[in-house]
Amino acid sequence: MPEQYESEGAISSTGMGGAMDLAVSEGETLERTPGGPQGTGPAGRPRSLWSDAWRDLRRNPVFIVSALVILFLVVISLWPSLIASGNPLKCDLAKAQEGSQPGHPFGYDGQGCDVYTRTVYGTRISISVGVLATLGVALLGSVLGGLAGYFGGGWDSLMSRITDIFFAIPVVLGGLVLLSVVTSNTIWPVIGFIVLLGWTQVYRIARGSVITAKQNDYVQAARALGASDSRILLRHITPNAVAPVIVVSTIALGTYIALEATLSYLGVGLKPPTVSWGIDISAASPYIRNAPHMLLWPAGALAITVLAFIMLGDAVRDALDPKLR
Repeated sequence: MPEQYESEGAISSTGMGGAMDLAVSEGETLERTPGGPQGTGPAGRPRSLWSDAWRDLRRNPVFIVSALVILFLVVISLWPSLIASGNPLKCDLAKAQEGSQPGHPFGYDGQGCDVYTRTVYGTRISISVGVLATLGVALLGSVLGGLAGYFGGGWDSLMSRITDIFFAIPVVLGGLVLLSVVTSNTIWPVIGFIVLLGWTQVYRIARGSVITAKQNDYVQAARALGASDSRILLRHITPNAVAPVIVVSTIALGTYIALEATLSYLGVGLKPPTVSWGIDISAASPYIRNAPHMLLWPAGALAITVLAFIMLGDAVRDALDPKLR
């Protein structure tokens, strides 16, 4: 009784002021605790969707592996001479279709060019087309989809019918028709074609996300306080509707790289002397029995690149979708 009585007496004797002091001290301790309680940040503040996603991504081995592969691809696309000192356009017909040799681990192609050097330099074209096409698709689709989802009405109906028309166009057939009349050897016609037929997917995702976000209470409160449409779109809806667009765009990047290689393989995409995996695969196809190494290495590089971006997109999707946690 003595200790219990003394404790109870001490607590009761503090009164309201003592209870308030105790609450304040507990609050200060909570704020000083690293990491805070579950679901809070370092100072006891609630974590955002992006901070939670980044925490999950750092713990995901799929994200780490795919990010390292993509980082390596980006580095060699910017500075291919770091690992390949040769010239991809320098060929020697006397060595055509020869296999691996010292200093030339991937052998030679049908024109006597070093397959290793061409495979390394082909990374630049694939990454450039994929990244630029994805940026164009994401920007165009997000803007049109966001406006249609927010304002609705006749604009939404018109854009929905236009997207239905573009969805009805087969991608490869459209590329054969549209790019067959282009004589430019640059990457811009291919990027423009991908943006022209690829924005519809992002449009639908952005439209649905904006329609869902604009029904939330914080948007209604901002509208009731007199916020303009531009402020609501930029400050309240866009940050909460952009996550699905990022996921779809990340996965689509690998698809666009494969599409560029497909169009180049068919002869309507990039054209020589541009160094591209699709061009090398097309040139090596007739010799697949006699010199399989000519096809193996550029095709393997293409497959690894596409797989890395798809894995990265899957990891980002798992991190940004709360329903999957």
